Amino acid sequence: MSERSKPGIFWIFATIAAPVVGIMVRYHFHDREKMPKDGAIVIAPNHFTNIDPIIVGVGMWHLGRNPRFMAKASILRIPVLGWLLRQSGQIPVERGGSTKSAQSLKAAKELVSRGRAIIVYPEGSLTRDPDMWPMRGKSGAVRLALEQGIPIIPVAHWGTQAVMARYSKKINVFPRHDVHIKVGDAVDLNEFMNRPRDASTLAAATTKVMDAITALLEDLRNEKAPAKRWDPSEHNQSETGKF
Repeated sequence: MSERSKPGIFWIFATIAAPVVGIMVRYHFHDREKMPKDGAIVIAPNHFTNIDPIIVGVGMWHLGRNPRFMAKASILRIPVLGWLLRQSGQIPVERGGSTKSAQSLKAAKELVSRGRAIIVYPEGSLTRDPDMWPMRGKSGAVRLALEQGIPIIPVAHWGTQAVMARYSKKINVFPRHDVHIKVGDAVDLNEFMNRPRDASTLAAATTKVMDAITALLEDLRNEKAPAKRWDPSEHNQSETGKF
């Protein structure tokens, strides 16, 4: 039985969001059988447009998982919408401060302890890579997976940029756009389980996850990613906002 088959507030979201997204998007799923239908998992997708969470979220619903994200706290403070998002298990993320980050991670762990799926963008923000390849990753996804001993499932998607260009606020509804979503095998993090959770271990584990996501995207795009992954710090770019 898939997670989405259980009655809950996600049925409200699905009733509203799925038909609307379906007008704009024609989904093509690749290796969908690799997405576990239940049990605690971390889903780690690539990220290059602001509409990704909506389109990927509906995609995960079609794959049998209720989409729960680490979401900006400001969104969860919006009347009515914020209440609905909190009730569905979205995790508020306050920017800045290790204490706030720890609170978000604690909330995510509580969801995982109940066998839920949590979607974490390893890049932390929209990729800065000029050609929209995955950039360097951050450790949140692997930290959660390692500490909870749960699978991390890499996912790549391509096509959302036709619906909304990077940093644009304009949604291109017509014509209907093809969006491809490819699910990968769970990333094997066993080599890191008994190692100290220091910066070196987390960086190596994160690189392995980013390699898996990039390989999936290479398959979807039918081209090779750059040999060196984009790092904003090497190009004098900020971690958040437009550039």
